[in-house]
Amino acid sequence: MQSSFPALGVNAALTKALAARNIETPFPIQRLVLPDALAGLDILAESPTGSGKTLAFGLPLLQRTLGARAGTAAALVLVPTRELAAQVVADLEPLAATLHLRVAPVYGGTPIPAQIRRAAGAQILVATPGRLHDLLARRALRLAGVRVLVLDEADRMLDMGFKPQVDKILREVPVNRQTMLFSATVGPVVAELARAYTTNPVHVRLAAAAEPADRLVEHTFVAVTAEDKLDRLVEQLSGERGLALVFVRTKHGADKLARKLLRQHDVASAAMHGNMSQNARERTLAHFQSGRVSTLVATDLAARGLDVDDITHVIIYDPPAGADDYVHRVGRTGRAGRSGTGVTLVLPEQQHDVGLLAARLGHAEAFDGSGMARSRPAPPSRPSAAAPHRRRRRPAARA
Repeated sequence: MQSSFPALGVNAALTKALAARNIETPFPIQRLVLPDALAGLDILAESPTGSGKTLAFGLPLLQRTLGARAGTAAALVLVPTRELAAQVVADLEPLAATLHLRVAPVYGGTPIPAQIRRAAGAQILVATPGRLHDLLARRALRLAGVRVLVLDEADRMLDMGFKPQVDKILREVPVNRQTMLFSATVGPVVAELARAYTTNPVHVRLAAAAEPADRLVEHTFVAVTAEDKLDRLVEQLSGERGLALVFVRTKHGADKLARKLLRQHDVASAAMHGNMSQNARERTLAHFQSGRVSTLVATDLAARGLDVDDITHVIIYDPPAGADDYVHRVGRTGRAGRSGTGVTLVLPEQQHDVGLLAARLGHAEAFDGSGMARSRPAPPSRPSAAAPHRRRRRPAARA
């Protein structure tokens, strides 16, 4: 397989810019995607987090946007979260400058007038669906000149309920365009999105290439009780490590746990979640990246798109509901060939479900080694004949 950027079709200016950043050997996803993407074909790529997909779509996007007039959006990247938008912009901007192209972020939590002014002079927009939909409704932006469209982390975008906004946005984009859709998983809903918005896409799946990287992550499951759960977390954080990312289920839980770690156990920690302003989230992330805060306690939404080199430990304080969420969480470590550790704390009532999840993901041996059983809990005893039958009330829908 070709192993250099020029051999894959990347032009000299971008190759030189990559070399200046010590990027000389393409990752597997880049080798698979670049030839077809640079040729202008539609792409449906199934690629895990940390696999190098930003350059897989970014290099074709930049090269195919050459010559676009300033002030005309010629390329659009849609992402699910602000953090991922900021990360994509940071990755593309130095390369875009080499080609005299401008990149502008469009996401919530920042002043709209300044964002509109920056976007008005850019050829490439990196946007979250909510804010972009808002600016289109205000007629502050136009997408009639878009030649290349990228939907990044499409599975998470759909999970977060953005499909109505995505549908409306794509009605503003020319039909005659190149579309690249990247997703960690391609289930029925993502496949339907691909059918609706791509034309005969080249389907790329990185499963085989992802396996060696996955083996660089050590998966550990720790039995805890409600009484000792915090102490077990502190034990995990007290060992030799780099940065640690701790996942919790709720925003309130993130704040509460970060305060306990800091005040009761002297762990340099901070919370990060969707209720924080964009400035506060960026400030917290900067402290985490610099090591001033060594432990970040975050919800799934806030941690989406984080790409921090020195995360050596991901600790799942509240186990996820499904396998995809587990993969996304632990994928914050062991990225791009680095090693890492994923630790899941498991309460007694969670052991069965987490055991099934571990088995589904190929981590049954690690789970069994923890001493926890994967057997199903005993079924509840039947009520006696004299006991009245009560119809279970359907729980009220969540707001």
